[in-house]
Amino acid sequence: MSSVTKYLVYGPQDTLRRMIPKMFESIEPKYIYKYDSDANKDQVYVAVYEQFEKQINATITLTCIVECTADQNRIELKKAGGRMGFRGSSLSEDKNIESDIVDFIMDFSKRFGLSLQEEVAKPKKEEEDEKESS
Repeated sequence: MSSVTKYLVYGPQDTLRRMIPKMFESIEPKYIYKYDSDANKDQVYVAVYEQFEKQINATITLTCIVECTADQNRIELKKAGGRMGFRGSSLSEDKNIESDIVDFIMDFSKRFGLSLQEEVAKPKKEEEDEKESS
């Protein structure tokens, strides 16, 4: 099981810079890496969250990649692990770590007046059609 969700958050630079450290403070990741660019003051964070789900006896891993630039935060959430199929694909009624992160992003954006936009990936068929027509 693997899924990717992408968000773009727009707003004042000071508020955008404050968002990600607050997120990591409120929902602490298992591993975290931070890169600061000297050239243009951009920041890149990579955080890994792990959550064990007793109901399906599997660990779910969420990798959170955040690119902080002067005018936006680009957040990419990649969920992996767990089990699929008959045994437990729909048993997950408890809040999982991905929904906690998404709730934080939406709450912080709403509270501080930031613009939140979810990036929707194009279906592969459309991408192939665009390449052929070029």
